[in-house]
Amino acid sequence: MLRSIAVIAVTMATLVWPVPASADAIRDRQWYLASLGVLDAHRWSLGEGVLVAVTDTGVDDRRGELAGAVIEGREFGEGASGNGKADTDGHGTAMAGLIAGRGLANDGGVLGIAPKAIILPVQTIHSEFGGSPTNLAAGIEWAVSQGAKVICVAAVTGEYPEVRVAVERAINADVVVVAGVGNAPKSKQVGFPAKLPGVVAVAGTDKDGNHAAISATGPEVMLAAPAVDIVSIGAFGKYVAGDGTSNSTAIVAGVVALVRAKFPGLSAAEVVNRLTATATDRGKPGRDEEFGFGIVDPVAALTASVPSVVPSVSSSGVGVPEGRAGWSGVVWVVVGGGVLLVFAGLLVRRRR
Repeated sequence: MLRSIAVIAVTMATLVWPVPASADAIRDRQWYLASLGVLDAHRWSLGEGVLVAVTDTGVDDRRGELAGAVIEGREFGEGASGNGKADTDGHGTAMAGLIAGRGLANDGGVLGIAPKAIILPVQTIHSEFGGSPTNLAAGIEWAVSQGAKVICVAAVTGEYPEVRVAVERAINADVVVVAGVGNAPKSKQVGFPAKLPGVVAVAGTDKDGNHAAISATGPEVMLAAPAVDIVSIGAFGKYVAGDGTSNSTAIVAGVVALVRAKFPGLSAAEVVNRLTATATDRGKPGRDEEFGFGIVDPVAALTASVPSVVPSVSSSGVGVPEGRAGWSGVVWVVVGGGVLLVFAGLLVRRRR
């Protein structure tokens, strides 16, 4: 039973399928690596040492792809005492794999966007029961205190003032906050906290670079990234494949880690400006409600000559680059979608 308060909902419907005999098949299914030129981007940066907080369902680091990638974090909630490494749902583990998966021998297993980044697991969502927005707010503030340079919020939630304050404090502390816009049809508008000024609100695209039908839209969208048929690591020793803006959010968070490692002297505002200035424009010319400034381009973000920006302060007090004051970030809410689980060959549909 869901809590009576507004809950956090994850933004990816997931299909769990058995681990194949050879993990080589997994890398072959990571189509977005070629689409985004990720292997080329790795010539310039691997995200070395950048601490990325994943505020989610926890991160199970027992699979080889996450060996050495996850440090001890923290669980938030009533009576919580864990270190963030217990994940009974698999969503947080999937996000961590997309961001910082190390891959396996012989080009096998899941390779993340920033395979030398470090994951800080911040468990604020507890399996299908969701989580409290106040836990999310506390988790964000704690992640900032631990030195996180990127915070991945692959979820949406109610517009609680505590979350707003925590996000604003994170942005003012020079942290790049990346959040998903939410999944259609449940989310028809950009969710919270993605819609907040200064947050990198991420929408989804399909394999052809078109707007993904599952992605919410709105004027707050800042960037887009692949969201369809995305493979990652799951809980219980499984690989997972699914659709949703959680995927695109984690991918963009990984690109942010690449940029922060390559340009450690850049402020958060300058990092975001570099991402938007180098994005591949799609849809209507310029910024639009489906793609924002365009599809994230890791290689261009790492190699292009981009003028520096002077941060300004929006009406909410959140620092944003000058000329980008209309930025609105992704809302912090885990969007509830249908979830298909395979247990011992049994297919079960679960609603969040």
